[in-house]
Amino acid sequence: MFALALPELLEALQFAAIKHQYDRRGGYSRLPYINHLIKVTNGLVNRCGFTEDTLLLAAVLHDIVEDTDVTGEELAERFGHEVAAIVLELTDDMSLSYEVRKQRQLETAAQLSRGARVIRLADKASNIEDIFSYPLDWSLDKKEAYLKNSEQIAAIIKGEHPRLDQWFDQTAKWAAQELEKQRQQ
Repeated sequence: MFALALPELLEALQFAAIKHQYDRRGGYSRLPYINHLIKVTNGLVNRCGFTEDTLLLAAVLHDIVEDTDVTGEELAERFGHEVAAIVLELTDDMSLSYEVRKQRQLETAAQLSRGARVIRLADKASNIEDIFSYPLDWSLDKKEAYLKNSEQIAAIIKGEHPRLDQWFDQTAKWAAQELEKQRQQ
């Protein structure tokens, strides 16, 4: 039985699609950004079995404050304070450099709530899949650094759900093998 009311999920997807309408995933494929949000949420539902409404709404909206003009207050008004709180935990300060943002994610990982831990790990698994599946203009060193940072964060936040941990572990193992293949070319 799916606990989330379909209208709420569709409202969140539509809101995210509108707010991210001009955003694209990095790399040459230039996929619409909404694809990433759907992939993370779909992974939580269909790979891991999550059905909690607050968690899945936050998964759909996890990058919206970071990447658009939506505020935490607006998010709380539309989707509730719990959803907004999780999204804000996951929101990077985009005024900082990429490297500093990744370091901050590592430094704050232990303080994340359960919902933020779950979404962060699913987000990392999804990002790793994309980084090593689609042609990107990332150097091998940058890919390796992202993988290493993700594994360090995962070591801190894993343990919330065995299938989520398995998704991350399998993805990281596959990515390490892909990285090795790419280094040998």
